[in-house]
Formats: sequence, structure tokens, C-alpha cells
Amino acid sequence: MAELEQELITWRRHVSSQVPVIAELLDATEDERTKGGYGQTIEEIVQQPVTWLDTAARAVDQRSALQTLLGRDRHETGIRSLMLTGSGSSLYAGECVAPALQSELDLPVRAIAGGDLLTHPRAAVLPGRPSLLVSIARSGNSPESAAAVENLLQAETDCRHLFVTCNKQGRLAVGYRDDPRTQALILHERTNDRSLVMTSSFTNMVLAARSLGFLDRPSLYQETVHRLRGIAGHLMIRYAQPLAAAARDDYGFALYLASGCRFGAAREASLKMMEMSAGRTRTMVETYLGLRHGPMAAIHDDTLIVCFLSGDALARAYEIDLIHELNRKSLGRRKVIVGEEIPDELLRDGDVAVECPGMKQAGDDNVAVIDVLAGQLLALYHCLAIGLRPDSPSPEGVISRVVGDFQIHTPPRVHH
Repeated sequence: MAELEQELITWRRHVSSQVPVIAELLDATEDERTKGGYGQTIEEIVQQPVTWLDTAARAVDQRSALQTLLGRDRHETGIRSLMLTGSGSSLYAGECVAPALQSELDLPVRAIAGGDLLTHPRAAVLPGRPSLLVSIARSGNSPESAAAVENLLQAETDCRHLFVTCNKQGRLAVGYRDDPRTQALILHERTNDRSLVMTSSFTNMVLAARSLGFLDRPSLYQETVHRLRGIAGHLMIRYAQPLAAAARDDYGFALYLASGCRFGAAREASLKMMEMSAGRTRTMVETYLGLRHGPMAAIHDDTLIVCFLSGDALARAYEIDLIHELNRKSLGRRKVIVGEEIPDELLRDGDVAVECPGMKQAGDDNVAVIDVLAGQLLALYHCLAIGLRPDSPSPEGVISRVVGDFQIHTPPRVHH
């Protein structure tokens, strides 16, 4: 822990010395940070690259237990399907890794909302077949998380459970320690964000869940996370300033485009903009090819278009075609394109190209956390520009850090 804290101090100083727009927030007095309502959010965004290495080390340390959960050792029956569940950002974290895990584990893998496990429990798992439910939860105390686990533990004895959480004292972390069907992967307490919006908790939970695809390749997993740390550091130092400048414009609408694993990142980036603007800036998420089927009509002169550009040749070709179409039709006020080797011809006056060397080598399956970082910075500086407080951007208290309790209804008993 002491080593992590020292790394964070060193990294914080480095970023502050290189990026004036971040230094303005990081180096403000405690009174200024409290008054501006940004002290927690800026710290939690900046700390991410360093905390990722700690998360990777924790996942590797629990590799044997995770292999047992999946049935990848000789003592256990292998699972037949895997589900990643959560609510809001936690669901999007699952979406960032589900396509990659399905390919790597050679299993049906899907992300399913915690609420759907409560309202449609019969569609959740295949009865009598060993399954793994990965519950992704910052606090581990949300009503959906606990109720979904309780229901499945009672109804599906063949279902195993992995809890990926940032709160060592949360219900998921401590409530099921004696049940052999469960395992908790608890991340560093620094990732249990104090800000209302999830930032470092999100990216760390994505990387923790992503480790399930690397159980037979722990060295490659840690190398990948190290590479992502370098890319994130480059993005923060080189592009926080232009992203902040772009975010300060008066947008009425923000559109996020992505494909594959990066679609989950687009959903999270969109949510950050919506949350931190208290809904004043409307947001939408689409795939590049899906945009043509109606949603393109929503793009007007007040629209910020955020494009997460694939490194995969086939997906990239379709994405570039769509961006050219947006340019030909003069749609949107400004584009922000995040990727590597971004063609100059995609950019119009005022557009921002966030050029991130190493993204292609890291692969689309792994770079969702880089996209999310760009989205966090856009949302943070847009929030400040419109006079809101990033740590608590809901002035009327419409949303809260942890969803409050609500009535849980008992599902009907099903006889298999």
C-alpha cells in the first residue's frame, strides 16, 4: 500500500507539472476544491493509470481461485455459460469485456442488467447447467446486486458467483464468505470512488473482469495492463488540455460512436456526460452502422460527436466511411476522435484527434478503459464549464452515489 501511495504522489506531481488545466484543479487549495466541488473527481480520474497496476496484481494473485470458479482445474466441472451483471456503469463495465471473454473462453458470455435478473429471472441462467455470474459493483450494496445474488443462490445451486467490487466492507464482499460457490475479487480501497460519478472504480473493475480471459496467460495480462497505463498517461498529458477546451463549448447534445468491446466504453462515456451535466446535455450512444438507421436525424449544429476509432482493419473501414458521411453532410458542431493513426481527412475545423500510440497493439478488446478516460475528461470539464460540481453534479439530489433501497419482490418458484 505504501508503494502505491508513493507512486500516486509521483504521478500526480508529474501530471500537474505537465498539464496546466489539470494542475489548476489538483493544486487548488482545499477550500477552493471544496467550493468548486471537484476535489474528489479530479483525484480519482488522475489516479487511474497507477491503480490499474495494483488491480492487475490482485487479479493475478487470485488466479488459482478464479480458475476453480470457471472449472479450469481438474477438480471442478467447467461452467457452461458466463454472465456479467451490474447496474448502470457496472453493467457497461461488463459490456466492455463480454465479447472478448466469449472468444477467449469459448463459452456463451453476455452482460445482463442487475434489474433484468430481478424482473426476468427465468431468462438469466440455464437450469441445471454450471454457470458463473460475475457481479460488478463499486459499493456492493446496491439493492439489485444483493437481491440478484440471493435469488440465484437459492434457485440455482449450480450457479457460481464472482464479486468484483471496490468496497471491502460492502455486502457482496462480506456477506457470502462462507458459501463455497462464491469468490470476491476486492480492489484497492482507493478505487472505491467518493465522487458521485464512477471514474477510477469503473476502469479498474473493467480490468479486473478482463483478467478472466487471461487466466492461462498471466504475464501477458500484466504486460497488457502496463501498456494501457502508458497509453493512458500519454492521453492525459498530451490531450487533457485540448479535450478540456473542446468540452467548454455549449452543446445541447453529445453522440458517442463505437464498435465491439468499445461500445460499452461509449455507453459509460455517454453516461458520464449526462450525469455531470445533470441531464442538461442530452446524450446518445450508437454503433457506426446503426447510426444510419434513423438516429442520424438527431445530429444538429449543437452536437458533439465522440468517435472511438477501431484498430481492427475491417471495423475501421466501416467506421471511416461513416465519419466521411458525417463530414459530407456537415453534421455536428465538433468531433473528438480517439484512436491511433487517425487519418487527417477525417478532421474538420475545430475537431480534436486524440492520437494514442499503442492502441492497435493493445487491441480493441482491451482499450475500452482508454476511451472511457477521454470521456471522463470531456464530461469533467463540460461540467465545470456549465457551473456544476463534478463531485455532486445533481443539484436537486435526483441521483445519488449508491441507489437507495427499494422494495424487492419475490420471484415465483419455478420447478425444473
